[in-house]
Amino acid sequence: MSGMIGVVGSNMVDLVTTIGRMPAWGETLEAPGFAMGFGGKGANQAVAAARLGASVMMVTRVGDDLFGGDVKNNLERNGVDVRHVRTAPGAANGVAPIFIDPNGENAILIVKGANDHLSPADVDAASSDLARCGLIVLQLEVPLETVYHTIDWARREGISVLLNPAPANPDLDLDRVKDVAFFMPNQTELALLTGRETETVEQATEAAQLLLARGMGTVVVTLGGDGALLVTPDGVEHLPPVRVQARDTSGAGDAFIGAFAAHFMGGLALRPALREATRYAALSVTRSGTQASFAGAAEFAGFDPQRER
Repeated sequence: MSGMIGVVGSNMVDLVTTIGRMPAWGETLEAPGFAMGFGGKGANQAVAAARLGASVMMVTRVGDDLFGGDVKNNLERNGVDVRHVRTAPGAANGVAPIFIDPNGENAILIVKGANDHLSPADVDAASSDLARCGLIVLQLEVPLETVYHTIDWARREGISVLLNPAPANPDLDLDRVKDVAFFMPNQTELALLTGRETETVEQATEAAQLLLARGMGTVVVTLGGDGALLVTPDGVEHLPPVRVQARDTSGAGDAFIGAFAAHFMGGLALRPALREATRYAALSVTRSGTQASFAGAAEFAGFDPQRER
């Protein structure tokens, strides 16, 4: 099995404005701060894995604008193979305007832009390179038909798929995705997909077992500050959290998935790879930003949670 990871998914440019309060309709207010960052679940997961030393290629669509060029350059700077990062003619890049108030509460708008142009044809065009991958990573910020097409193609090629069903989409056909090797929702996504409460570990376990009954083999539920759940036909295991003083939880789920992919494809078994993913996500929440919070391999190797409390 190749150790290369193929990420088929989204990218975004985060437009972060700090505000005193939201303006009323028709009102203009001065805001105290602004920052731009790179995001999108697919790009985040690709960058996290690449920073940990994994060989990563990405299939995505960027905008026919300045942001599109910036996104591609950022991926390349982070060591991601960008030969299948293509421009969507006439489309703006995906963006996420984010407004943060003095209490740290936020309001976010998502504009998919070029991400909506990622098609099955893009996957087919990249198939000769994707065929060299040992794991394909998918999310739901691109059209569902592209997600289904990629899973079907990977099944025929004998390539494992990790599906992160985020953001949760009630239109997701679980029968179309049940053959993925790893299904990795968070609690909120699990609740939406199963119609069950998932606030406690016990509730999340019961909901995850419903997915097993639908034919899924390995379900990993990220629980935020409560760690993660590994649910398989062989049993349930609660992976404890790594305790740190959280500063910003943005992108923690993407850090978890990127780190898991990197360690699993680097040769670790399932459980040790999940434990490393939990540690990596914990390190990310001690810092501000999304991709800006993702550590490189050497820095992660020196991570001591005791110092971060």
